[in-house]
Amino acid sequence: MVISRKIFISGRVQGVFFRESTRQKADDLKLQGGVRNLNDGRVEVQVTGQEERVQRLIKWLKMGPKFAKVSTIEVIEMDVSERTDDPSALQQNAVFDVWSTK
Repeated sequence: MVISRKIFISGRVQGVFFRESTRQKADDLKLQGGVRNLNDGRVEVQVTGQEERVQRLIKWLKMGPKFAKVSTIEVIEMDVSERTDDPSALQQNAVFDVWSTK
């Protein structure tokens, strides 16, 4: 089953290659969506894909890359039609992108 999630990660998650590492992990898992830094210091991830693969990404996000220190993670269920990024990202050949800071 295809699911979508919006995930907010807090802690030392900016300036530690969190976005690029997340993009690489999501690409490896063949997920769609994106990741961005937020002005409040958190990282936001929007992801769509097969449920098992999305859960694997969420498990990875709880640890993050080598230099990150994740303190909290908030996962919000989204309907696939509720995605707020570029709707073209739902195309079959879409990739996982690093978005500009919001």
